[in-house]
Amino acid sequence: MTIREAADAIRDKRVSPVELAAAAILRIGRLDSTLRAFITVTADYAMMRARQAETELAGGRDRGPLHGIPIAVKDLFAMRGVRTTAGSRIFENDVPDFDSTVVERLEAAGAVILGKLNMHELAYGVTSANPHFGIVRNPWNTERSPGGSSGGSGAAVAANIVFGAMGSDTGGSIRIPASFCGTVGLKPTYGRVSRYGAMPLGYSLDHMGPLTRCVRDAGLFLNAIAGRDRRDDASSRRPVIDFVPGDGCSLRGIRIGFPENFYFERLHPEVESAVRGAIARAESLGAEIKPVRVPDIAALNAVGQVILLSEASAVMEPYLESRELFGADVLTRLDQGRLIPATDYINAQRIRRGLRVEFDKLWSGVDCIFTPATPNTAPGIGETTVNLGGRDEDARLAATRLARGINVLGLPALSIPCGLSGSGLPIGLQILGAAFDEATILRVGAALEDGGVSIPPCPLS
Repeated sequence: MTIREAADAIRDKRVSPVELAAAAILRIGRLDSTLRAFITVTADYAMMRARQAETELAGGRDRGPLHGIPIAVKDLFAMRGVRTTAGSRIFENDVPDFDSTVVERLEAAGAVILGKLNMHELAYGVTSANPHFGIVRNPWNTERSPGGSSGGSGAAVAANIVFGAMGSDTGGSIRIPASFCGTVGLKPTYGRVSRYGAMPLGYSLDHMGPLTRCVRDAGLFLNAIAGRDRRDDASSRRPVIDFVPGDGCSLRGIRIGFPENFYFERLHPEVESAVRGAIARAESLGAEIKPVRVPDIAALNAVGQVILLSEASAVMEPYLESRELFGADVLTRLDQGRLIPATDYINAQRIRRGLRVEFDKLWSGVDCIFTPATPNTAPGIGETTVNLGGRDEDARLAATRLARGINVLGLPALSIPCGLSGSGLPIGLQILGAAFDEATILRVGAALEDGGVSIPPCPLS
């Protein structure tokens, strides 16, 4: 059931917000000892909010399609009176007395927040094998990684525990779990969604966005959370529109860019086949497929690594004397960041601006660009290498190879499921768009869903 279907069922009195919340809490109790998707479950609070939603709707106050819908948020979004750990021992007992902007806006829309989701420690990794709060497992195969850092968000949505979940994306951390877990994941344009009250990782790279069961649900989330926030100095003044694609949206007249370089190199054959199949389906639905040559994405990724290493170490500098509180992988990257000269960071930002100008030239010829979301399906938990194109690659670098550069550019990107591997693991298609043109990539994604580009429900669901 999608958010829109659940919203219709609530208003037709076929189901109540209280029943939806109670069912979700029961599902957490049944599944989460295995999945470890949650760090904190706010069952009593959620039931109170569900009863409030039921009363408001019965009294004629309708806050919109999220009203009474069970969701959850990654545990780096501040939520008043609920501990916000960022998946770290350093913050494991922090209880904020305020809400992040994302939480404020979701609650204003009537959403019922079931709890705080597990994640890679400090959002600094792609496995969500959290050494402090447990290893998050992929609902499609619990011996596989859900990706990260928003692994709990991907797992909770894929397992049909919640209708949607908030994640964050600094180098692929929404799109990678979406790809590995078979959900939709939307990284909006930098500045479209406020970062206020969310634990930072990379000041100039962090994006906040949803993981959902379908594309239109991602649009509903974006409607609720997007918009100017004076408390975030990067928040955009761009007007917020209705991002939800209409029924029966078409691909006719849409120009889809097919990258001739970088994005289709060193892929698992099943990933390449599924993504090319989605491109062929888009063409059959009326889209025009146009070959494009993208700027130097390898250079863009290198720039992104320098910027993130530097900014993450700056964020965590006050805590680095307490070395015993960090997981080994995160501590190693924080130490690496402290060794980067300021000149390298400044030059990385300079190169970043030039590559952004180059990339922006593409939008005069295409409306969006299709790439794989990840070059492989979900690796096994604990696997450190993957074999792609006949050679072994570091699993973390492979997972971020097709995603990281888009954070450097600040562009919107959508990951949608486009097939299953022979072993029954989801494959993700990434749709890239021009800055602040989330409406186009959501429309394209919805048209593909309507046209049959999808996967069956997760067996665990």
